[in-house]
Amino acid sequence: MAVPDKITQEVSELRAQIETHNRLYHSLDSPEIPDADYDALVARLELLEDQYDLLIPSSPTQRIGAEALSQFTQLTHAMPMLSLDKVSNEKDLADFELRLQKRLGDDGELEYSCEPKVDGVAVSLLYRGGVLQRGATRGDGVTGEDITHNVKTIPSIPLQLEVEVAPALIEIRGEIFLGKRGFARLNRRAEKEGSKIFVNPRNTAAGALRQLDPRHTARVPLQMYCYGVGVFEGHALPDQLSEIFELLASWGLPVNPDIGTRVGIEACLTYCRELLARRNSLAYEIDGAVIKINDLAIQRRLGSNARTPRWAMAFKFPAEEKTTRVLDVEFQVGRTGTITPVARLEPVFVGGVTVSNTTLHNMDEIERLGLSIGDTVIVRRAGDVIPKIVKVVRSRSRKNRKKIRLPEACPACGSAIEKDGEVLYKCSAGIICPAQRKESIKHFASRTAMDIDGLGDKLVEQLADAGMIENVADIFALGRDALGTEQLASLERMGNKSAENLIAAIDKSKQTTLPRFLFALGIREVGAATAQQLAMHYGDMAQIIAADAQSLERVPDIGPIVAGHIRTFFENQENLALIKSLQDHGVRWPEIEVDANFQDRPLQGKTYVLTGTLQQMPRDEAKRRLLALGAKVAGSVSKNTDCVVAGPGAGSKLVKAEALAIKVIDEGEFLALLDALSQ
Repeated sequence: MAVPDKITQEVSELRAQIETHNRLYHSLDSPEIPDADYDALVARLELLEDQYDLLIPSSPTQRIGAEALSQFTQLTHAMPMLSLDKVSNEKDLADFELRLQKRLGDDGELEYSCEPKVDGVAVSLLYRGGVLQRGATRGDGVTGEDITHNVKTIPSIPLQLEVEVAPALIEIRGEIFLGKRGFARLNRRAEKEGSKIFVNPRNTAAGALRQLDPRHTARVPLQMYCYGVGVFEGHALPDQLSEIFELLASWGLPVNPDIGTRVGIEACLTYCRELLARRNSLAYEIDGAVIKINDLAIQRRLGSNARTPRWAMAFKFPAEEKTTRVLDVEFQVGRTGTITPVARLEPVFVGGVTVSNTTLHNMDEIERLGLSIGDTVIVRRAGDVIPKIVKVVRSRSRKNRKKIRLPEACPACGSAIEKDGEVLYKCSAGIICPAQRKESIKHFASRTAMDIDGLGDKLVEQLADAGMIENVADIFALGRDALGTEQLASLERMGNKSAENLIAAIDKSKQTTLPRFLFALGIREVGAATAQQLAMHYGDMAQIIAADAQSLERVPDIGPIVAGHIRTFFENQENLALIKSLQDHGVRWPEIEVDANFQDRPLQGKTYVLTGTLQQMPRDEAKRRLLALGAKVAGSVSKNTDCVVAGPGAGSKLVKAEALAIKVIDEGEFLALLDALSQ
């Protein structure tokens, strides 16, 4: 079915938001939003991807976390550190047990291990012969960061296990956190010393663990609670998780005293309610409870999906709410020209962070809330997702309220504003708008586009503000003379070596592919998959530029709306001049052979789904090969799926394929198929 334009746009915006927040949370330790709002973004994206068959391998819904920081030694976990599925209401938690009973073929009550969901940083501790050998962050679940020198400064982590005959190897997994009392003490010291006040315990703990100098880490009173065991050798472990916790505690490892076992999901719900009632009195921050099957044999029977274990569930507690006042509303312009209202708030500490601004999404949301400048409002923040205004407190709103009005012209360039769809407004200027220009440059340089290593968002901002680049073509003129190199090196956080590395990365990016180049141009609604289809259908840029709307609609997955966006882009003479300028600067790509029998390719009309881990071929390459053979690559399994390629770790998609009697092949069979069809 044709996907509505507004749905495609929402999916694109959700992916961008989630990736930004992934990096802020996992790599930079500076999240801007609480967990509940982040979970809502992911849940909304998962719903849309499933409902409209829009799942792609690079979607953040397929990710476990974010990339490890480069300044630490990276390492691979012997056993992936998976994330947890989350629910936020009692019915969904009850449904969790029903799913387990159905999979096990037994409707009897199950025994669970219940524990507080500590708001900290997941880590792995590796002991050999009872001696702490290595500490690592979770990272993206597969690759983490070596933080051994820092975990050794934490008093509650034993350097040697208190056991006569230690296991040859055991990996302890747990959460490192900063308790409420330690956090308060740290801020009192910071205030006394006149240094920066810390915002919340979780960020402070994460920042301390990523200090290159362990003496700085030692100044933060970090703690740890164990929540499980990864790989182990040379020692028999108990059959129950609760007994494992008792064993770990006997070895001197820190175990949360609030852990308990319960039989049946109703008893687990009682545990969650009691824990929520005690939340403020606990010595550490929590954002929910974790419910796990207690029996390890049953855990193994249930297994895991690609990202999460089936035998565990996080029950997220309700969002925290506080009242504050709306001081002003500003309007920001995004990469595609969408104008978004942002509320500036009287700073309020809610959900573990100080909130001073929040997006209002669109004018319809403002009308729905009945919001005016000067209003007292309720701000909700749960876990680590974007704080949001959920209600105007009428009885406390001031008399001098000021109505919020959409600006008559673009706040960045003064151009006319036009309506885009039912609720959105956009600047009509395109890339000549300074706000859009900056965002278009960031997109052009991004990893999935031209992949210019080192040209990140902050540097683009600096270069644009300094007048060194005005459009994407200017990137390739950077540092081409001694004065330019010197100017580049003088920027904040640069220097001669960084400038040289950036120039080298820019030169390297000139050799690209046509699909990447098309995607980098930022044509509206032309994502990576559509760019791939365009490149394969026409073969070269000149053919794409010359294609009329009728011709474009013959390209798989391109309908009238997207065809119109493509034509609008290439009918703009400034855009054509920009493309010529880029080619004059040396941007090149290899020729693509177009199959004369485009509609008669071997897999034309077939729908494939990739699931699990492909070990011999990158997922993007597998998708590219399938598309080249005429197949459609879908993100979810349905009755219209012709074949599922299942690698190790395949989860719910494989189960659904088997239930629908859809053909399933492994990676070896898939590679053989590609070889046979490519001859």
